[in-house]
Amino acid sequence: MIEKYSIRTDLALEQKERFEADNVEIPGVVLEEEEDRERDIRVTTVRIETEKGAKIMGKPVGTYITLEAPELAVPDEGYHSEVSEEILRYLRRLLPADKDEFSVLVAGLGNRQVTPDALGPYVADNLNITRHIVKEYGKYAMGRERVCLLSAIVPGVMAQTGMETVEILRGVVREAKPDAVVAIDALAARNTRRLNRTVQISDTGINPGSGIGNQRNAITQKTVGVPVIAIGVPTVVDAATIVGDAMENLIASMESSDALKGVGVVLSGYSAAEKYELVKELIAPHLNGMFVTPKDVDETVRRISFTISEALNRLFA
Repeated sequence: MIEKYSIRTDLALEQKERFEADNVEIPGVVLEEEEDRERDIRVTTVRIETEKGAKIMGKPVGTYITLEAPELAVPDEGYHSEVSEEILRYLRRLLPADKDEFSVLVAGLGNRQVTPDALGPYVADNLNITRHIVKEYGKYAMGRERVCLLSAIVPGVMAQTGMETVEILRGVVREAKPDAVVAIDALAARNTRRLNRTVQISDTGINPGSGIGNQRNAITQKTVGVPVIAIGVPTVVDAATIVGDAMENLIASMESSDALKGVGVVLSGYSAAEKYELVKELIAPHLNGMFVTPKDVDETVRRISFTISEALNRLFA
């Protein structure tokens, strides 16, 4: 049963949706939805509360908040500001800074030289770093009683450093002693309509590369020693997703055709998971490892990285 629902996605929401499509209830997993129609932002919270639920979902116990913003890929500063406000609101729930000097290390994960994977480094570039100022001149240099010591690192990827990202972060955490780590990374999605239009925030850490089948060692509280909040945006989908979406359109056309209606009815009887597995078999082996990203990904990733960094700057200001 679990293998049947194995899909290439980093979004907990998409994992939950696959089971719901086949009317499969997952014990220990709670789904909550909010929708702001005026701002066109939908927020879905998936809480995995038991180890059994975590095993079925293939994700650790914790909270996964997904913001779906259809216009996030559009250059609309007003809309991006509203998305930043929403990200800020949910970060405050997961990361309460209740100390006079709260220290946060932001880890911009990914490869700066590969644009769809450069979200983390770009976010780090836009941050207002304050740790060195407070360390040098004290918190009153910031003009406030309570301050956040914000630091950042872009650890690169194993092909560049020869080291697991978690090894680098573990050493930095040991020396800098932050109260929490915020890890930013690009994700993989299962649904093309969520590409560059969705932000996932979780309190469970992150497994870099898991969405594209290149899973590295996990970055979690257990592995680095402090709480890890993960923020990610899906920037790629695999080839099977593209073909699967085209297949859905084909089935709809067949069902409206007298000559092909029978074939369309048969295919429409397949579950979402069965259709996905069928597509994977049809495109194997040449396209199974292919991942696709929009042609304007350069501009889009830079824009979204600024939206996320603005939320972090306001949170830790």
